[in-house]
Amino acid sequence: MTSTYVNNLRLNEMATGDASGTWGTTTNTNLELIGQALGYGTRAIANASTDNITIADGASDADRAMYLKLTGGGQACTVSLLPNTASKVWIMENVTSYTLAFTCGSGANVSILAGEVKIIATDGLGSGGVVYDVLTDVNLAGVTKVDDLTVGDDLVVGGDIDLEGAIDVNGTSNLDIVDIDGAVNMATTALVTGVLTTTAATVFNGGFASNADSTMGTDKKVQFRDAAIYINSSADGQLDLVADTEIQIAATTIDINGAINASGEIIAASLDISGNVDVDGTLETDALSIASTTITATAAELNYVDGVTSAIQTQIDTKTSTGKAIAMAMVFG
Repeated sequence: MTSTYVNNLRLNEMATGDASGTWGTTTNTNLELIGQALGYGTRAIANASTDNITIADGASDADRAMYLKLTGGGQACTVSLLPNTASKVWIMENVTSYTLAFTCGSGANVSILAGEVKIIATDGLGSGGVVYDVLTDVNLAGVTKVDDLTVGDDLVVGGDIDLEGAIDVNGTSNLDIVDIDGAVNMATTALVTGVLTTTAATVFNGGFASNADSTMGTDKKVQFRDAAIYINSSADGQLDLVADTEIQIAATTIDINGAINASGEIIAASLDISGNVDVDGTLETDALSIASTTITATAAELNYVDGVTSAIQTQIDTKTSTGKAIAMAMVFG
């Protein structure tokens, strides 16, 4: 009787009475092919628009390997998985420079981009069979530990994600609500459309842009360079700008509607005050203008009027009258 190859691995199924005296060889070959089907193989893809990956009947064939590394190529290629009646799982690694599309016929196909690895499966339903991307929709109900995870498309997580290591995001992250208990280090742009809550330090190596209000809890600080330079609110209704050396404000106009309480020096190239000035200490100025009139008197000259409590002209008139009275008294006795 004739042997058949109808199983998914195309092993030699010996009929009763078949392979008399050689059945051991056939059995050993089948065992070797099973081992091959569980192992690793390489396959060069033709430099053509189509190619076939075929599981050979009862003979060693790299295409049978569970993990198949695909090399070669020279253009995008549609690869037929044959025979299309075989139901099988492959782990395909595409190391060509082109996209490979895997098909069994008229059913759905799976494309693997250059440099990608995918797990695919065939249903064995012939020319209308489907090729499945096994990990397209994965529902992980338990605990899953991943050392390195690269997501090429959307990642939807219905529950919590507990991460012990770092998250490296090279693109845009759209997050509705983020609650972070540890440190966050961002080297690129993070777009948060909802609420971002951090209970520890947040470090931005790039820029930080916000299209909505940003709220700092209680007396938390926004630090610059080191802990001695920061902005915070030490009390309700109060904003503190703190620097260990100097605070520079570069602006054409600074409009202050309230009082300025300065315990140290105020140094200004030009200072225009429209209201009252109350100086408890020393006022030091190189030039003084009152009502647009420049005061040209020197400090020594201004000291001449120290202690004067009435108009200078009144005092001169008084002294003149007194002098005349003294003179008349001396003349007329």
